[in-house]
Amino acid sequence: MIIRKITALVTFLLSIAFVLTACSGNNNAAFDPAKNISTVAREDGSGTKTAFMELIGLKGKPDPTNVIVQNGTAGVLAEVKSNPAAIAYDSLGYVTDEVKKLKVDGVEPTIENIKNGAYKISRPLSVVYKESTLDKAVNKAFFSFLQSRDAQKIISDNGYVSLVDNASVYRINGALSGDIDVSGSTSLQPLMIELATAFEKLQPNIKVNVSGGGSGTGYKNANEGVSAFGDISEEFSPDKAPGCTSYTVCKDGIAVIVNKNNPLDNITMEQLKNIYNADAGANASTKWSELQ
Repeated sequence: MIIRKITALVTFLLSIAFVLTACSGNNNAAFDPAKNISTVAREDGSGTKTAFMELIGLKGKPDPTNVIVQNGTAGVLAEVKSNPAAIAYDSLGYVTDEVKKLKVDGVEPTIENIKNGAYKISRPLSVVYKESTLDKAVNKAFFSFLQSRDAQKIISDNGYVSLVDNASVYRINGALSGDIDVSGSTSLQPLMIELATAFEKLQPNIKVNVSGGGSGTGYKNANEGVSAFGDISEEFSPDKAPGCTSYTVCKDGIAVIVNKNNPLDNITMEQLKNIYNADAGANASTKWSELQ
């Protein structure tokens, strides 16, 4: 009787273990290079998606047929973790060790390689401004805050790459009051709102108004004095705002990720383009064996 009870208990525990394993995601499934590539993309409207497609040369292109669309980082990571045939992309700061990051053109997606420009799937997020803009005390205070230790923490916490080493703590000036207008890039806008909110808590008598409109709007409004600062999500082009200079707030690095059982370590920009290009035609990469 005792043996039967022990056997029954062991069987019960093993069944629970089986269910838990099944529910935890099939991260141990074997990789088969003959399988079709499961192309994973972020949802339309995602700043990460817009940046990724632009950086690999597919700005404005639709998703390829049979793409798996995931809303948010959690969905992307879960899909890649459980699907041995998946490939995806997401902001470097949010990628966990449950998936594998690929080198791109032989360069690892590290913070250092993003800082020095070696890793190509990254871009600067900057503010454009006139030098005379900083003559106004409230504008100069906000500009100082963008370079402060306080701002660098917010930048890093939001998955972006901070470029300022050994930054100083922001010094509050309680005598300041007024409004600051910031407009432009919708890619930088969410982070700029976070930074503006933190600045307003330190300087409660200053209001920072952040709006979008795109990088073109950022250049135009800063050059014409409509906004104190214009947000852009590209390398600064002096021709677009002849009276302005720029400051890089941070860099946005995007990692290309695959399942941990995928033996691939490197992918080229051309291969990425052929995977994500809906109009690649005969050049389209559809199977993993084509990338080995």
